[in-house]
Amino acid sequence: MEGFGAFLKSRRDRVTPAEIGLRTFGTARRVPGLRREELAQLAGVSAGYYTRLEQGQAETASKQVLDALARVLRLDRIETVHLHNLARQSARPGLSEPPREEPHPRVLALLESLGDATPAIVLGRRGDVLAWNRLGHALIAEHVAFDAPQEPTRRPSVPRMFFLDPLTRDLYRNWDELARVHVAYLRLTAGRFPTDARLAELIGELTMRSDEFAMMWTVGEVADCTVGTMRLRHPTVGAVSVDYQVWLQPDSPDHRLEIYTPNDSSSADAVRILTHQSRRDTGPDSVRRHRRQQPLRP
Repeated sequence: MEGFGAFLKSRRDRVTPAEIGLRTFGTARRVPGLRREELAQLAGVSAGYYTRLEQGQAETASKQVLDALARVLRLDRIETVHLHNLARQSARPGLSEPPREEPHPRVLALLESLGDATPAIVLGRRGDVLAWNRLGHALIAEHVAFDAPQEPTRRPSVPRMFFLDPLTRDLYRNWDELARVHVAYLRLTAGRFPTDARLAELIGELTMRSDEFAMMWTVGEVADCTVGTMRLRHPTVGAVSVDYQVWLQPDSPDHRLEIYTPNDSSSADAVRILTHQSRRDTGPDSVRRHRRQQPLRP
């Protein structure tokens, strides 16, 4: 998990004096971005106080100070939220086992109301698939058992699939772009839930088992994952391009309903083919096919 001081330093390193109008008079600099005292002066705090903040002593940082730092560091809205989340971590206890995640009945009712023509999945805070409809399953994980989300110990983990499952890696033509989004969202989630032991375990596992994840995590990007485009190389219907949009759930704000919409005519045709296939998979002839599917460990 990332600390408050480490995040401040990473953002200080990426802001150059020229970007904020500081004159350096050609003097040699030992840091890539702003010096501590420069940032402190621009944010209206003493250099000693800022140094203590960067050392992780954020208990005394007020909202006004955090907002001033965010302004000087040119943080966007999501990065500013993350900064405030990290500042509150020092007063919290260590890691603890989180309660089991279950999709709210109203979310499941909404998922069912979408029918079998709109691909959709319900994701938990760590990216576990809590539920999906037939078409959502067929679109992004047809090699995984459809009923896997029903049992917490078998739930597919989208971050694990992205970085550790070769079939998922091959599915996405824009894997690099989407992988960075997943990592940036995990970092944002880690700031929101700093005591979640399962989240810490997930990040640790991916860091150890995937060099690409470790590299992306080191970059330190923070982002919310709400809209975007997935370009797929689907094993059944070929090239598919869909836009995804996330609907947050008031009853369980850390759960997300993700809906996929084809963004061109050929992709719409491909989704219709998958719709017909998923309807066949609900009948008696589907038993043999489903027996060949293997769930991924969450």
